[in-house]
Amino acid sequence: MGAFWKIIDWLLDKLKIIGAACLVGMTFLTCADVVGRFFRHPIFGSVEIVGYMATLSVAMALPYTQQLKGHIGVEILVRIFSEKIQTIIDLCTGFLSLGLFVLTTWQMAIYAQEMRKSGEVSMNLEFPEYGVIYVVAFCFMVFSLILLRDIIQGINKLRNP
Repeated sequence: MGAFWKIIDWLLDKLKIIGAACLVGMTFLTCADVVGRFFRHPIFGSVEIVGYMATLSVAMALPYTQQLKGHIGVEILVRIFSEKIQTIIDLCTGFLSLGLFVLTTWQMAIYAQEMRKSGEVSMNLEFPEYGVIYVVAFCFMVFSLILLRDIIQGINKLRNP
């Protein structure tokens, strides 16, 4: 099982790099478009491309942020409980989150399949949008696996205090 988690960690690292590249690309494309508009030569489709890159950067950062425990949580009340109760609360949150994101991943894959079959494309560049939806579904699948790992670690923490 350790090899499986190493593959997931490798994947997380690659998603993080691609997400960062999307963020940098958004910055450069927006700046180039603004300069182009100043000289009356805007970049055609830049708004669509920036939207795709924003979607991808957020989706690719989600699993890595979960691994770092970087998501915002309301811990003011939870901090007063014992460590065991905190772990139980984390497990409950983890199970609910896992259920939600497994369902979301599944539905996004179905939606991407329907978009592919219908041949729907973006308005300006006529870019097939289903590719982006598949990538986001994949990122959500990796996020779900990170949630599963957190649940397993929480259960082990309860068994071996």
